Amino acid sequence: MELKLYDTLTREKRVFTPIDPARVRMYVCGPTVYDFAHIGNARPVIVFDVLFRLLRHLYGESHVTYVRNITDVDDKINARAAERNIPIRELTDETYKNFKADVAALGCLPPTVEPRATEHIEEMKTLIERLVKSGHAYAAEDNVLFNVPSMPDYGQLSKRPLDEMIAGSRVEVAPYKKDPQDFVLWKPSKPGEPGWPSPAGIKGLGRPGWHIECSAMAWKHLGETFDIHGGGIDLVFPHHENEIAQSRCAFHTGVMANTWMHNGFLQVEGEKMSKSLGNFFTIRELLEKWPGDVLRLQMLMTHYRQPIDWTKASSTEVSGTIDTWLDAARLSKPAETYANPTTELIDILSDDLNTPEAVSYLHALAKHAGKNELDSQNFTNNVVFLGIFRDFRTEVQPKYKGASLELVEALNAVEWLRRTDLDLERLAAILKREAEFLKYYNKRRPISEALRADFLLVNKKIEERLAARAAKDFKESDRIREELATMGVILKDSKDGATWEVAR
Repeated sequence: MELKLYDTLTREKRVFTPIDPARVRMYVCGPTVYDFAHIGNARPVIVFDVLFRLLRHLYGESHVTYVRNITDVDDKINARAAERNIPIRELTDETYKNFKADVAALGCLPPTVEPRATEHIEEMKTLIERLVKSGHAYAAEDNVLFNVPSMPDYGQLSKRPLDEMIAGSRVEVAPYKKDPQDFVLWKPSKPGEPGWPSPAGIKGLGRPGWHIECSAMAWKHLGETFDIHGGGIDLVFPHHENEIAQSRCAFHTGVMANTWMHNGFLQVEGEKMSKSLGNFFTIRELLEKWPGDVLRLQMLMTHYRQPIDWTKASSTEVSGTIDTWLDAARLSKPAETYANPTTELIDILSDDLNTPEAVSYLHALAKHAGKNELDSQNFTNNVVFLGIFRDFRTEVQPKYKGASLELVEALNAVEWLRRTDLDLERLAAILKREAEFLKYYNKRRPISEALRADFLLVNKKIEERLAARAAKDFKESDRIREELATMGVILKDSKDGATWEVAR
């Protein structure tokens, strides 16, 4: 299947044709590093990580360049650094480090390049000089502004009426502007703010506007025109609209990027996320309650262009799905981060990243996985390809092969202990039963493939039998004992519960 992506600029789903298949280029707007990223920030990171994985699969890992910027000069950053009484660089370094750790926990691969705005000031000044020279920008009272009327087709991305663009442009009303829509490319720095020598003949120190930062970083790392530009739907106007204006006018090109992609809004428990409503959650806060796999799968269950409602109930449901999927993958070999997915999964994702259908496909695949190694391996490869089971890779020790993933994760990842409210008695019972299984497995005792495949079923039936005995339903208890015996499982009851061994 051909890769088809929905283009916000043309409002249609189109076949994706890279400018150069040997160098596929994608830019995505990254975080402003002044505080922990919230769950809404996680959505575009996950969405475009899936696209990055798909592009690498289709065109080759070394042929895809993914740039996600870091905004480290901003009014919010200045205010937060002053509030904490720490240097701005200390704040941005700390926040950037936290962001990288959080998105890694969500199973996201690092981008090819993560440029910082403050390291691209010269590129910004070069663009500004070009725009001034060509008549698309002008200096006024130590500011440099983009002259919106100089671009006749400004507004094609958002397609908003003129009055709406003026009202929503988030630009300061100032008497020195030639037009109300004109937006800042460069502004003077106030005392205590970061500053650099100004362009366009302006004396004194200044700093860049928000929009020029992304135009400069995209140009530096991807060129004047590239393949894909992505971000949240909230960035369409004014940020992406203004990026297009700056880049196109600076380089005299028809487009900045051939495809514009935007993910939908995220709300929490049916309402817009807000600190005043008490439903504002950072990624870090949620990771303290749920593994990153749960949060990631929760995002993938809704198509990226649709709004998504994040709820605690959904997290609980998805946590159960992850446990089921771990069981389905237990017979497979550990998969690398860049796993080999099935053709069916690639075909599904190639239809504008149809992750909800991909999740449905994995549910169906999971029913067959766990019964034989081939189905289990295909299932595991697909799940790892989507960025889930990020700990289920080569670090899982070979000596644990044959054990269920419940034990593997208990031994290899502390994160497993956070998956649910931990029941210590249940954990102890699982470890006892797994120890019995491993003892016989490692001694190469005759264990049937059926028993290995149904190992989790054995545990389930033992728990059902214990429940029957507690309810004094001894007829059901005996029936389950006999059923297990036909599977080659011998039960031993004691005051501490039940243990089992393989019939010799």
